[in-house]
Amino acid sequence: MGTKIVSTGSYVPKKQVSNEMLESFMETNDEWIKTRTGIHHRHLAEGENTSVLCGKAAKAMLDKADVEASEIDLIIVATMTPDYLSPSTACLVQEYIGANKAMAFDLNAACSGFVYALSVAEKMMASGKFHYALVIGGEVMSKVIDWTDRSTAVLFGDGAGGVLLEANSEKNTFIAEDLHADGGRALSLTAGSMAVNNPYHKTEETNEYYLKMDGRGIFDFAIRSVPKSVRQVVENAGLELEDIDYILPHQANYRIVEAIAKKLKLPMTKFKTNMAEYGNTSGASIGILLDELVSNNELVLGSNEKVILTGFGGGLTWGSILIEL
Repeated sequence: MGTKIVSTGSYVPKKQVSNEMLESFMETNDEWIKTRTGIHHRHLAEGENTSVLCGKAAKAMLDKADVEASEIDLIIVATMTPDYLSPSTACLVQEYIGANKAMAFDLNAACSGFVYALSVAEKMMASGKFHYALVIGGEVMSKVIDWTDRSTAVLFGDGAGGVLLEANSEKNTFIAEDLHADGGRALSLTAGSMAVNNPYHKTEETNEYYLKMDGRGIFDFAIRSVPKSVRQVVENAGLELEDIDYILPHQANYRIVEAIAKKLKLPMTKFKTNMAEYGNTSGASIGILLDELVSNNELVLGSNEKVILTGFGGGLTWGSILIEL
């Protein structure tokens, strides 16, 4: 049993925040942000939590495919910024869209989350027990950002994006994958740490809610690990790099994408980006980018174009999936 993408969808908050707007309360400027990151704007939530962003993206996917929420069997939400530790954001999305028979759970692999979630969903669909599945990457990163820390605050935005999958005996969108994790470097990017503290154990550790990142370490990790993963997933598929039409990387930083392209000896025209408008939306970034490209007819479902989705981030996690649209 194969699995195909039948529609894409995304949603970002209406509040668009430019680099110049950040200058009013932060020691930074538009030129500095643009030249170092490629980011011009980001969208920030004004009361809409992660489940709402994901729910609106899900409704867009269902509307495009003319599928009822009651037909959905599985919902996976990739997020590091859930509404609650429990219930899962996926369960809140289930209620939001009325998918009353769907199994639902969250997956946290930070910026690699959407790629990880697609891998999990594809294997569950292959069991033959699920017909329709929603896979959504959604983040309200603005909840975990220290807005006095310009090294991180200028980078991130909020949004959600994903795909509607259908079990299909004639078409399999998913061709090959290559997924990794390295917990030895886990503390390179952290958010929401919670110390053990109970009547039998007192600690002087403090909970660190805000995101902390070793920017240089993450940059070096990405430009070393992602090219290897892209090459490996192509090899796993029995193809050559020249056979790939486009690469959709996690939208962390334009300089990182340029460095990855250089390592792979590929032109930047092979890489699609939109961080200029949305910033780094963590687990949502690839889903938002994919939907934008499909909505603009830059990518066409059913075209058989070969596209690599590649994510990298906290965990540390990274990995690539090769799909045939």
